Amino acid sequence: MSRLIAMKLNSFRRPLAMMAMILGMTAALATPFAAADDLRRGYYHLPENGDVVGSVYTVKAKEEDTLISIGHEHGLGYNAMVRANPDVSIWYPGEGTEVVIPGEFILPDAPRKGIVINVAEMRLYYYPPNDPGMVQTYPIAVGRMDWKTPLGVTHITTRERNPSWVPPASIRREHAENGNPLPAVVKPGPDNPLGTRKMRLGIPGYLIHGTNKPEGVGMRVTHGCVRMLPEDVEHLFDQVSIGTQVNIVNEPVKMGWLDGALYTQAYPVLDEDEKQTTDLKRVTAAIDQADAAAKDTDFQVDYDILTQAVEDSSGLPVALVPGVTEPQPLPGSLYDHVELVRADIKAEEKAKG
Repeated sequence: MSRLIAMKLNSFRRPLAMMAMILGMTAALATPFAAADDLRRGYYHLPENGDVVGSVYTVKAKEEDTLISIGHEHGLGYNAMVRANPDVSIWYPGEGTEVVIPGEFILPDAPRKGIVINVAEMRLYYYPPNDPGMVQTYPIAVGRMDWKTPLGVTHITTRERNPSWVPPASIRREHAENGNPLPAVVKPGPDNPLGTRKMRLGIPGYLIHGTNKPEGVGMRVTHGCVRMLPEDVEHLFDQVSIGTQVNIVNEPVKMGWLDGALYTQAYPVLDEDEKQTTDLKRVTAAIDQADAAAKDTDFQVDYDILTQAVEDSSGLPVALVPGVTEPQPLPGSLYDHVELVRADIKAEEKAKG
């Protein structure tokens, strides 16, 4: 039944749905990298009436570049760069190759206070209390499926420069089983996986820290801690204090306003969540999000574009602007269709008992 309704969902798409997504990107691509008032990398003015910061733009690769090094230069991690450049070689983009920089972000649906971490996006946002008109955002690495980064509101309890690392017994055991035993204490230096800065969270055993392997930023490679690029963690460390709030959320689909239009930004669900959901459920949940965001406004959400954006999960912001041509006749109203989808989900859940 789900497959049938998913096919119906696909049949509702108009040919220009993808074109609308491209047009949304084109407007962003017109904004050059240096147009942000010469702000430091990762800094953005908070919009007065909206939820979107930054822009999507392109750069030309140099001979010595990798996709990862280009991403780090522009404040982006591995997964974000690979998703935005599926046809570009990771290790050798090639001299003159045009590389997309997915530097536009919908702010997470969370209070704009302290640090907000979106594990699905693998990105950290910081709202400095002494500069309320700004937001900073940085790529991060988060916990693997078997070492998940915990969700919830906590705070920074301690801060330490050039920390030693005392590997927990569970991590020492894992390394020993893999033939790579760890010492009881790893002293500060180039072999220390915590890098040069450590901020302990109120959740026991979890940290925000630097790294001696920056190429892993933008991946799920940690034992649950939040890992940052060396230059980013040092800059953040100097600004935060003990007691700074840290809100860890999981938002694979974000909604936000820009210039009177509703945008969405979708990321792949975490592996462990994938077992508990379906594409159909993701789409209907996104429809509910969009409807809630557009409530009490005159904005008409293009559900075709929304569906495509969720299915693609490219991490690129997409304007949910209705198509510019007359829609093809549909077999029943959109709301009839949505109710069919929801009824199918309920039937599936009931069957599972």
